[in-house]
Amino acid sequence: MSKTILIVDDEPEIVELLRIFLEREQIEIIEAFNGAEAWQQMEKNTIDLAVIDIMMPQLDGYQLLKKIREKYKLPVIILSAKNQDSDKILGLGLGADDFVAKPFNPLEVVARIQAQLRRSYEFTPPITSDPKSNQQTSLGDLVLDHHSCELQKRGISIALSSTEYLLLKLFMEAPGRIFTKKQIFENVWSQPYMNDDNTIMVHISRLREKIEDDPRQPVYLQTIRGLGYKFAKRVASI
Repeated sequence: MSKTILIVDDEPEIVELLRIFLEREQIEIIEAFNGAEAWQQMEKNTIDLAVIDIMMPQLDGYQLLKKIREKYKLPVIILSAKNQDSDKILGLGLGADDFVAKPFNPLEVVARIQAQLRRSYEFTPPITSDPKSNQQTSLGDLVLDHHSCELQKRGISIALSSTEYLLLKLFMEAPGRIFTKKQIFENVWSQPYMNDDNTIMVHISRLREKIEDDPRQPVYLQTIRGLGYKFAKRVASI
């Protein structure tokens, strides 16, 4: 099935370059050249993934990302010349799934888009009528529904991004197992691990904000110093 990608950048040359490479992969492209125009396109079309610049007129990339995350769960890749660690951490912290610095190799961007689309398919698995299928994973006060891709904590629904869902699914299906950063990245992001610790740390932090009573003293998602992370095998329900 053909996918539709929204490309948002105030430099038409960049939009056209990505269009050329992505259309070779049979991907449909919708263009926008500022944040306000991009939001209009989001509201009018079914978008599978968005690639957005940060420095844009009318509505910058950070503002656009906030609006997207308030309403949509689709993958978002930031493509920006603002490439300091602080810029990347801010973008990921606001809900971006990936960050690519300019100047970029268009083949790398295509590869990252394809990886995100594969992950997005995992995030929305087909509905099955088989009553024996494993629809939920429960641990302590948490229930992760694999059909709606939603989390409930003590009966209260908690919205998850696609990355947060895949992280939680990885951990909850193997409680007690220690996952290294390399294993986490390659399982969740479906890309080779390149010592991209900031990406993992920011998403772990966001996930703890949602599942822990006190994110500073995590009970569920524990750091194993020098090794990685694990999910507690047993957590007492309140």
